[in-house]
This record gives sequence, structure tokens and C-alpha cells, in this order.
Amino acid sequence: MKRILVLGDSISEGFQLKPSEAYPMLLAKKLRDAGLNLEVINASATGGTTAGGLERLPTHLKRKIDIFILELGINDAFRGIPVDQIQKNLQQIIDKVKARNPEVRIVIAGMQLPNYAADDYVSAFGKMFTDLAAKNGAALVPYLLDGVAGDPALNLPDGIHPNAAGQKILAENVWQTLEPIARGL
Repeated sequence: MKRILVLGDSISEGFQLKPSEAYPMLLAKKLRDAGLNLEVINASATGGTTAGGLERLPTHLKRKIDIFILELGINDAFRGIPVDQIQKNLQQIIDKVKARNPEVRIVIAGMQLPNYAADDYVSAFGKMFTDLAAKNGAALVPYLLDGVAGDPALNLPDGIHPNAAGQKILAENVWQTLEPIARGL
């Protein structure tokens, strides 16, 4: 069976939700409904950083990966890690996945910072995902939280993490990019 690995943080894990309510498992259902037989492994973790992703990755590289969805970096930014270091870590993750799975298709889930952070950092962070996608021939979900961020009806009371309704929109955001790739396997 072909396999999709999602490596992300609490957004992809579905913080405070049932695993079945997180967008990776909603994608698994969309794939099944579309007649596409792919296993989805959600290797996301609350508080996940790019350094943590590098540490967690080897366990998941023991099996073949056909599509790799990468959603990390926002927690690094909240901790003030320089954008070039975040990008370097994300590139190392991509390199390790490609080394074990040369034919892998990569999907990068782009994120954006709220505008209260320093402007140069915000723009560099947002541009980083586009640059990584271009450099690696990866597909890009321009902004994973598009249509969800800032909407109290679609987020938990913390205003950061999508609720079950918000996760459905995240699944749709990723599906637009993922579906043609999955059909092409």
C-alpha cells in the first residue's frame, strides 16, 4: 500500500481533538472516498519544532514513503529561532526523506506569522516555505490556516489551534494540492 507521512506540530496533530478529527485523518477519508488506497501516518506532535522533527524522523523512515507532508516551523518562530536556521532544519528533514525515498512527492504546508512580530522576520518566515518548495520541486499549500486563522468559530478558545470545524477546512486546503499528486502515484 502506498503511504503518506505527515510530519507536523500541534496544528497537524489536532491539538485537543480526537485523532480522527485532525486534518491528516480527514485526508485519509477523502482519499478513500476518491478511491485512492493510501495509508496516512500522522507523525505530528504538540510543540513540534524543526529540531524535534529531525529527531523524530528516523523512526518513520523505516517504511517507504510515497508522499511526505511537512508542516513545521511556526513553533520555532514563536521561540525566536532565526529564519535561516528554521529553513536549514526543514531542508535537512527533506534531504533525509529524499535520501530514503528518492521518488517521494513532497507537499510543504506553508504558515504565516501574525503581523505583530517584526516585519522583516514575518516576511522572511512566510517566503521561506515558497523558497523551500521551489528548491525541492515540492508542491506548496500556500497557507495551511487559510480561512481558519483568526476566526473564533473555527478555533479552540486559545485562538491558535483549529477546532474540529477548522480542521475540516485545513483538510480541504491540503486536498487541493494533494489530490492531483495522489492520483499521479
